[in-house]
Amino acid sequence: MTSIIIAASVVGVTGIIIGIFLGVSGEKFKVEVDEKEIRVREALPGNNCGGCGYAGCDALAKAIAKGEAPVTACSAGGASTSEKVAAVMGVEAGETVKLAAFVKCAGTCDKASIKYNYYGNNDCRKLALIPGGGDKACQYGCLGYGSCVSVCKFDAIHIVDGVAKVDRDKCTACGQCVNVCPKHIIELVPYENSYAVSCSSKDKGKDVKAVCQTGCIGCSLCTRVCKSEAITIENNLAHIDYSKCTGCGECAAKCPSKIIKMIKSNV
Repeated sequence: MTSIIIAASVVGVTGIIIGIFLGVSGEKFKVEVDEKEIRVREALPGNNCGGCGYAGCDALAKAIAKGEAPVTACSAGGASTSEKVAAVMGVEAGETVKLAAFVKCAGTCDKASIKYNYYGNNDCRKLALIPGGGDKACQYGCLGYGSCVSVCKFDAIHIVDGVAKVDRDKCTACGQCVNVCPKHIIELVPYENSYAVSCSSKDKGKDVKAVCQTGCIGCSLCTRVCKSEAITIENNLAHIDYSKCTGCGECAAKCPSKIIKMIKSNV
């Protein structure tokens, strides 16, 4: 009986000592968490899409709380999230422009020529490494094998008739599709703007038509009819300055190749 009491006492005392040690250690080595960081994290949507440039929402919340990232950094959350985060940080969110991804290519299966038949992994990044940069005759066009689809966490982009197409109502402008595209033909454009150039070819008109029935030929008709001077031709390709564009549609009406398209309604 005495041995049992002694053993129990030793265990009890040892437990008390360990408890005191853990309590002191926990207090001494505890990591202070910024209250603002916790509240900012609660305001973020939790998609962990990486569109902000940080490794998930936790990392972004920490950066915002430290003043290393703007309160508008979360593109996936949009204006409402920016306002909540700004309220936590005690600042004004300012004006937030809603963006959406747009694929600058109209070379669908019936429009674009094919150089060879490709059989392999459905990964644009791997196909782009093959000599010639893919199976399409246009070296600038969408490869259509869905690398952008695989990284989109919002089911906002799909391959339709050989070309990636964005559902603008689902798109959060996280930028993952932009980053993964080996042809660099996906860009973020203002959601409220109506028109965009659905081509990325820098070739001259004759060469464009030789590989694709639809493509910018650099004719400059769009620049001549644009009263707001929002369109310029650079490297044989039309570019729209969205800060100047009024959405009048004159450029789309005059474009002989019909590659300036209305995008506001997922058309």
